[in-house]
Amino acid sequence: MSVTPEERLAELGLSVPQVAAPVAAYVPAVRDGDHVLTSGQLPMREGSLLATGKVGGEVSLETAVECARQCALNALAAIRAEVGELSAVTRVVKVVAFVASTSDFTAQPQVANGVSELLGEVFGEAGVHARSAVGVPVLPLDAPVEVELTVSLA
Repeated sequence: MSVTPEERLAELGLSVPQVAAPVAAYVPAVRDGDHVLTSGQLPMREGSLLATGKVGGEVSLETAVECARQCALNALAAIRAEVGELSAVTRVVKVVAFVASTSDFTAQPQVANGVSELLGEVFGEAGVHARSAVGVPVLPLDAPVEVELTVSLA
């Protein structure tokens, strides 16, 4: 019997949190046919941001990577709430990572690796995806990272 994504997360010492409450007028995820698209997920853990500020300024690269991982977990929570269980995911199609960063910070791809590596650990080959890593001047609530996912379903 194969290991479920939730079991892989447990092996990593992680779990899918409760779905983070939206901070504006939207839903956490939408299913369209065989795809689920998440809204942008902030690095919320137990109701609070893990960090605030700009990467390359107040926020270190290491903290930003941890924030990106938390965003990915929150996106997985939104997907699971929409489809029931993560084993319904057959492929991670696209990751978009927004990084609030100083004008001289250019390591947005390394921040996004926090998401990509986690998805690879959880979904194996099905976690390999297309990706954009975008530097922006500011994100909601002064979060350093925001992540959205698109996945395919069985």
